[in-house]
Amino acid sequence: MPKLKTNSGAKKRFALTGSGKIKRKHAFKRHILTKKTTKQKRSLTHDAIVARVDEKQAKILLGLK
Repeated sequence: MPKLKTNSGAKKRFALTGSGKIKRKHAFKRHILTKKTTKQKRSLTHDAIVARVDEKQAKILLGLK
């Protein structure tokens, strides 16, 4: 079976943690920030973990499965 190419968009958006989970950034932090509260913007700064239901698809895109 041939090797699979890693999806270029996915490799820029996701990163693997040491325990094998997939890190991602939050959405809604690029523009139109004036109407968002400071608390909301601050919470969007931190990385998140990809949900379990989406993990399989993300791993396929990253060429891990």
